[in-house]
Amino acid sequence: MYLPFLLLCLSLGVVKKCAAGENWCYTGCEHTPTHWGDLPGSFCGEKRQSPIDIVTSQVQTDPNLLNFTFTNFFSQHVKSLTNNGHTVKCTLEGNTAEINGGGLNGTYSLDHFHFHWGDTEQLPGSEHSINGYRYPMEMHIVTVKKGLTLDQALASSDGVAVLGFFIDATDNGNMSRPWGELTSLLPNSTGHETTVNSSLSINDLIGNVDLTKFYRYMGSLTTPNCTEAVVWTVFYEPIKINRNLIKQFPTKTRLTNIYRPTQDLNQRKVVASPATPLAKSDSWCYEDHCDYTVSQWPLLPQSYCAGARQSPINIDTQKAVVNELLGPFTYTNFNNKNIIKSFVNTGHSVQGVLKEDIVEVSGGGLGYVYSTVQFHLHWGSSPRDSMGSEHTVNSKGYPMELHIVSKRKDLTMDKALLTPNGLAVLGFFIKANSTSSPVSGMEAWKTLTRYLSAIKNISSVVEVTEQISIDDLLGDVDQTTYYRYNGSLTTPLCNEAVVWTVFKEPIQLDEDLMMMFPNQTGYRNVFRPPQPLNGRTIYISKSTVPRPVMLFVLLASLCAFSCHFHL
Repeated sequence: MYLPFLLLCLSLGVVKKCAAGENWCYTGCEHTPTHWGDLPGSFCGEKRQSPIDIVTSQVQTDPNLLNFTFTNFFSQHVKSLTNNGHTVKCTLEGNTAEINGGGLNGTYSLDHFHFHWGDTEQLPGSEHSINGYRYPMEMHIVTVKKGLTLDQALASSDGVAVLGFFIDATDNGNMSRPWGELTSLLPNSTGHETTVNSSLSINDLIGNVDLTKFYRYMGSLTTPNCTEAVVWTVFYEPIKINRNLIKQFPTKTRLTNIYRPTQDLNQRKVVASPATPLAKSDSWCYEDHCDYTVSQWPLLPQSYCAGARQSPINIDTQKAVVNELLGPFTYTNFNNKNIIKSFVNTGHSVQGVLKEDIVEVSGGGLGYVYSTVQFHLHWGSSPRDSMGSEHTVNSKGYPMELHIVSKRKDLTMDKALLTPNGLAVLGFFIKANSTSSPVSGMEAWKTLTRYLSAIKNISSVVEVTEQISIDDLLGDVDQTTYYRYNGSLTTPLCNEAVVWTVFKEPIQLDEDLMMMFPNQTGYRNVFRPPQPLNGRTIYISKSTVPRPVMLFVLLASLCAFSCHFHL
């Protein structure tokens, strides 16, 4: 969300407060979104940040969120469009538009509206997301609490109210007049302003969206200084426009991927108006306590779970093809003992969230440098049960499996999810230690499991204060011997964007530590069964194959690997 920079400076009268407005960007400068918190006077690293992912299964109805009352809101005409280098800001004629009701604590006066979008390849760019799904664009209508000066509004927890509208793309031929007119006037360079000489209004742009259906939460501005002063209203129904008009925003303005990634909810509540449907039709699970169990994941909205490149798989070692390109990996900061930021109960697993832009993996035939973002685990019901890992080897499973997830460093996460090799996941089997001898890495796992009692509730988060590195968790497992194939995420939406590496040698873990995962979280059998291979080739690193290797097999594998992994 963008408040006019000049107005902010004049209202606050403090130059240092405006420093954050001068030196930030979405891409291509020192202070990208992950570093906005380092800007002078910034609130971007605080606990009430926006945007967020709205998980509808965790939203409750608030009977106080009744209909809005709009005064002169839709009659005012758009006056001008300005490209300010971060978005296109639209101002309106007059200053009499107001809004109240809808559970707002007071009356708010309209200031302006603006947009967020992705890039010219039609990758999505809304700021908020719904159950992890990001729309192509988002429109924000910014209002300020009546009776307050701007600095008073920014100092109040509800001084600003923003109405957020998702914008969805359609393929039909309806090139609506309002949106066609708006896109024809988009300014093509930073600082450029165009005048609107017509009767274009906000009402024309919103169209027939049902304004009684919306979500509500307390958040912040979504651009520096990220002031935590916003009452957010995100409408349930998207505005639908032709996708060719959506393309005009990045093409004409030369601004791409102008959205902030979603932020942690940090125990905040998201509620919905009584008219908003909250049927948990989009909730998924592994067993039988939700609407969509594993076999029904393909029926989820925007799901890829019925694709031909799904994971996990059974690894048939007799059919695996050796590949000389699968050499050693290069790990950066895997030995850093202060790299784990927090542990999260996702509602499906336990996830370790890493500090951003520090841990990397490359080599191993990946072809790109990947930034490691998180790791999580899958398990069954007992350490003595061979069912719990997601991958199997010759139809044999393991009690647990560790996944270390990385995204291509040159891509945003949204783009990585739509790119065949956008993600790289390292999979490690975990088995019960059957010996009395001490096993490498056990102390690190003891430290990890001590945090489980603090995240028993869904979406609960605990900050990590003790020292644990990824290397500590992996111990002395052989990392030169592994399998490689092209696959997908193993949870919805099952995006087919993953280069999978599954290591042959398992991590060994004491049974009592393994049992802490199902016992402390209450989750059992949190794994997806193997999916059909559908003609895909599974490769193995050269160290797994006895010497000598026949030349024609080597050449064939090299050709096949090049075709599959260097797109």
